[in-house]
Amino acid sequence: MTSDQVPNVPGGLSRRGLLGLVAGAGVVGAALGAGATAAVAATRGDAASDAVHPFAGEHQAGITTPVQDHLQFAAYDMADGATRDDLISLLDDWSYAASRMTQGLDVSATGAVGGSPEAPPDDTGEALGLPASNLTITFGFGPTLFESDGEDRFGIADRRPAALERLPSFLGDDLDPVASDGDLCIQACADDPQVAFHAVRNLTRIAFGRARLRWSQLGFGRTSKTVADQATPRNLFGYKDGTANILADDEDALREHVWVGSDDEPAWLAGGSYLAVRRIAMLMETWDRTRLAEQDRVVGRDKADGAPLSGGSETTAPDFSGGAIDAASHVSLAHPDHNDGIRILRRGYNYVDGNTSLGRLDAGLFFLSYQRSPDQFVTLQRALSTDLMGEYLSHTASALFAIPPGARDGGSVGAGLFA
Repeated sequence: MTSDQVPNVPGGLSRRGLLGLVAGAGVVGAALGAGATAAVAATRGDAASDAVHPFAGEHQAGITTPVQDHLQFAAYDMADGATRDDLISLLDDWSYAASRMTQGLDVSATGAVGGSPEAPPDDTGEALGLPASNLTITFGFGPTLFESDGEDRFGIADRRPAALERLPSFLGDDLDPVASDGDLCIQACADDPQVAFHAVRNLTRIAFGRARLRWSQLGFGRTSKTVADQATPRNLFGYKDGTANILADDEDALREHVWVGSDDEPAWLAGGSYLAVRRIAMLMETWDRTRLAEQDRVVGRDKADGAPLSGGSETTAPDFSGGAIDAASHVSLAHPDHNDGIRILRRGYNYVDGNTSLGRLDAGLFFLSYQRSPDQFVTLQRALSTDLMGEYLSHTASALFAIPPGARDGGSVGAGLFA
């Protein structure tokens, strides 16, 4: 929990995409669930801005981009009977819409109010008048997109990355299969929750007839930083989280630990990454009745300033030799020194989804990490099997996605997969 690691379509969407918008009008709001309503109603803070992150580039935005305050994550399954052409056109339409929304524009030239008054608008309109708010939209491909139940649905089974498999089971898993995995994923991050929600809502409408929403998750309050001038945030247990995360200006670490290399396989994924997703329920009531000294021992850091229990300040390297830090603490088990130097880029968020049937808070960490190989995440997760913090956690959702490199100007994300 407190791991230091751990084709451009001129003038608008394609005809198929526009048909999807018309047919899907009014459906998506309900599909995203009651939690989305809360996000839309949330009061916008001072962090909302007109800053813009380009959609096209060597790498997809939303990985090393300074972590925004809000998240809307969604996973999709391709529709029954969908074809290879459907998949390609969907990625084309998604890329076009994303390239506009990340600039603070509607999904098409006619948008929310510029089309025929006798037809549903292309854009749902809840972001009218709002700035871009640092919006980034990141797309990923799940294992089942390449092959599902032995079927090569889209003629790309031979292009599946060998490492792209469903994550294995881990100790402490209590997974909801309905809220795990997926053929495709979208990570929308912004400093305004309504902007992030608007992005996913409209991309879901565009997908109508080609892909359907499988599950989604709202997140707030980042639990990591990716640039040095961001303050280290706190998670819902009250501890500073992601102190030693890989930062955007550490190019050597990014090459070694985050970006798929040109010598890695497959070649179409070079410049991309792998995204591990875990929804981790935090047992708040149990934690809240634990004495402070024990909380510190479990984490391995001081709650006040984030310093390791071996002494120093937050950024002081932990000293595991003197016994001040419990060998089974989270910091110790997750540290690169105890995992052959393995590091990951964390980009998680807090979540609160009301309460459980037992009247307890349904809250925790929506864990997102980017790494060059899924083996990095699997190794670290297995190392945490004896983590003292495991008593206070339950892992309820899991997924792994290949994140393709960035789209070229005027092109589509994932185009290399079909080249």
